[in-house]
Amino acid sequence: MGKKPYESPTIIKIESSMSKAGLPSMQQKIRKDIDGVDIHELTDEYGSPLFVFSERKMRALYKEAYEAFSSRYPNVQFGWSYKTNYLQAICSVFHQEGAIAEVVSEFEYEKARKFGIEGKDIIYNGPYKPYDSLKIAASEGAKIHIDTFDEISDLEKVADELGMKIAVAIRLNMDIGMEPQWSRFGFNIESGQAMDAVRRIEAGGKLDLNGLHSHIGTFMLDANAYKMQTTKMVLLMKEIEAHTDYIITYLDVGGGFASKAHLKGVYQPPEIAVPSIDDYAEAITSALYENLEHGNYPRLYLETGRHLIDEAGYLITTMTGTKRLPDGRRNYIMDAGVNLLYTAFWFKYDLELTERQDGMMEPALVNGPLCMNIDVIDDSVMLPRLKRGSKMVISPVGAYSVTQWMQFIRYRPSVVLIDMQGQTHLIRETEELQDVEARERLPEYLKHE
Repeated sequence: MGKKPYESPTIIKIESSMSKAGLPSMQQKIRKDIDGVDIHELTDEYGSPLFVFSERKMRALYKEAYEAFSSRYPNVQFGWSYKTNYLQAICSVFHQEGAIAEVVSEFEYEKARKFGIEGKDIIYNGPYKPYDSLKIAASEGAKIHIDTFDEISDLEKVADELGMKIAVAIRLNMDIGMEPQWSRFGFNIESGQAMDAVRRIEAGGKLDLNGLHSHIGTFMLDANAYKMQTTKMVLLMKEIEAHTDYIITYLDVGGGFASKAHLKGVYQPPEIAVPSIDDYAEAITSALYENLEHGNYPRLYLETGRHLIDEAGYLITTMTGTKRLPDGRRNYIMDAGVNLLYTAFWFKYDLELTERQDGMMEPALVNGPLCMNIDVIDDSVMLPRLKRGSKMVISPVGAYSVTQWMQFIRYRPSVVLIDMQGQTHLIRETEELQDVEARERLPEYLKHE
């Protein structure tokens, strides 16, 4: 065996991974398998990088969430948020569990319909709904949530074309005492804009208002915010029913429930900072009971995405190269970066090795493979000296990773589902050049001779 290459000693002031909660972790985190399937067997068969989803975890999270709400309130329906992860296999799991579809674009609407979801079981949200898609959604009985006054006008034209009165809901925004306030979407309650929208719909006489919807934010760490939201929605519902002939049959409180992920800037670990699903359920349902008349319980819709899928998703990546940076940190280049983990700009992931490594723990910078300085997975993590080819498992990455990923510089990788019996299924193939160029057209005069 030859001698190891000489490397000059470096003295480093350890500040990496420091937080108000305590000192950086000096323990190696090891994960050898996902749901009993060996990490190296997965990459041997499907390559690296590789997304892996646990069906067992998804179903367990759904059942837990549904039980938290349905045990407290008699009329509950979950809608699976397609934008969170719209792979067919993922959607199928949640639809099998009983969730309807919640979509925010004509693309997602088409995907849900092609998948076999009936229009009546689709919630159509979003600030931009093309006219033709509104017409299709209205004709198929989808739950259309109006976001602007212009959309009211569009739907009135659709109603004329179809010769029918269209059932609609309006999206609301409100002050719940948190910043930033999500005032971009829907109609504001405090300014009176929401009631203006109700009166506008009533004056037109072509739409039937039967629902209210509000989505107050994402990764909400204060369950009490939902109690305030729900209370304001119920009070508006009472005002509408008192001054119009409309009957509100459902309330949609949106989503935004946090997963056990570590949001950057939050010093406490997720186990402490993130409310339980029971906390969210108690806040929402208690507000309903405190403000509704006994027995008058509108249907409660929840558009849950992140909470149901994030902790079921993993990304396996391989170390391709290393060097020492001028500031003394060890730098590791992985074969996955922000092209696959857009959410790395907001979350500090759990990084686990697949086998224990010799040597002391030291501050490290973990980068992806892109030719971009911002391609950083973690800029302050304690790791032992890794060998080239070492595997790392990044989690939780189930939410938004495979909908926000980019085909930039590198092909997007395979995605695998591990079923309830521990069997693996390829649910999305690794891209090839023909996939990337499929929609390109090269003019004749530019073709290479």
